[in-house]
Amino acid sequence: QLLTLLVVLCSGCGQQTPESLPGTLEWDRIALPAEASEPVLRWAVTEGEQVAAGALLLELDPRRQDARVAQAQAEVEQSAARLRELSNGARLESIEAAQAVLARSQAQLNEAERNFQRIAALQRRRMVPMAELDLARASRDSASADRNKASAQLQELTSGTRPEQLEQASSALTGARAALLQQQLNRERLSLRAPRAGRVDALPFKPGDQPPQGATVVSLLSGEAPYARLYVAASQRATLNIDDRLLVHVEGIAQPFQGHIRSIASEASFTPYYALVGDDASRLSYRAEVVLEGAAAQQLPAGLPLHAERLDH
Repeated sequence: QLLTLLVVLCSGCGQQTPESLPGTLEWDRIALPAEASEPVLRWAVTEGEQVAAGALLLELDPRRQDARVAQAQAEVEQSAARLRELSNGARLESIEAAQAVLARSQAQLNEAERNFQRIAALQRRRMVPMAELDLARASRDSASADRNKASAQLQELTSGTRPEQLEQASSALTGARAALLQQQLNRERLSLRAPRAGRVDALPFKPGDQPPQGATVVSLLSGEAPYARLYVAASQRATLNIDDRLLVHVEGIAQPFQGHIRSIASEASFTPYYALVGDDASRLSYRAEVVLEGAAAQQLPAGLPLHAERLDH
């Protein structure tokens, strides 16, 4: 900023009066960044072109992001299918299969129980050893455990899904849909559109270039009229107020422009006040913005040096 001020102060020195305020011509600038490091696919506009709000400016390669969107869509479908499965409960075929397993387990238990009773009767008459009775008892207990397990599995299938499982599946589906929406928004952001009407000032990357994430890929100049960015000396600051009218002389333009002050900074732009003593206090400078009026001002380019003075001078 200091270098810019020195250039402005030096330009047109012969035309400025002691009361002149140096500055530069500016437009409201909008910098559109690359939200992903993807190659530039194509330009939809050219530098200097006027564009409307919402107009397509530039497209980045969407193939990688399209794959992420497809993956997120698949996860949504998987979560939705899981929720439907839990909501519908077990299939009839699964219930019938569990009933068959329970019937088989019950038959095996009945057979093991009869075998145990026979061995017990023989053992009481000392016709079989105790070890064979123990083996029959273990076989019966094992068959009883299998029957209980089959009964519990059948009851689980016929009782339906627990409410907690349904809530978990519903939350998983909501999360998957949110992730899909985020990926879709990221996909839309690869097609950069003008947030406001304006003029394309710069397209720093060519098709095929791969800008880093966050780099400005489109610069727009917006607003109905340019403004003069002035640097007000400390000795003049107290005499200027918002809405004061000024006469602005733009370098290279014979006809001056009228304008009004829309803002004045409350803090100095350069050397901090606490570092100044004595005559150094005059080096303070405050930034002000003056909106230029008239249709001719709307055609002026940004960056031109200028100086302004009060209309009553």
